[in-house]
Amino acid sequence: MTQQPVTVTPDTSAVEAYERMKSRNIHRLPVVEQDDRLVGIVTSSDIEGAVSFSEATGGWSEARFALAGSTVSEMMTSKPITIAPTNSMGQAAQLLLKHHLSGLPVVEDGKLVGIISETDVFRLVVALCGEE
Repeated sequence: MTQQPVTVTPDTSAVEAYERMKSRNIHRLPVVEQDDRLVGIVTSSDIEGAVSFSEATGGWSEARFALAGSTVSEMMTSKPITIAPTNSMGQAAQLLLKHHLSGLPVVEDGKLVGIISETDVFRLVVALCGEE
């Protein structure tokens, strides 16, 4: 689990959220209110899907223009599937698989405390198999 993951608020611009993901090589951002209460999740695919995003049509420069004024709240998944910190990694893996998710916010008492990604599950499998 990644503790204290990078987050955005609902009023963060879509451009800023996308650039934050790309600069950190991550694909999803939990969306929180000021008190760290989880209200959604936004992915790079959500933002890319909001505009025609291809090199043939101008790439990111043109997409930035098309996204001007758009906020995360317009593209996020509200009320995402979550897991508690007391749940096992196996339970997290089952939820990821069952719901075709790549990341799972970890919530305790309504507040975001971390995020589990597919990579976290893969790392555990490798560790359990004794491989490096």
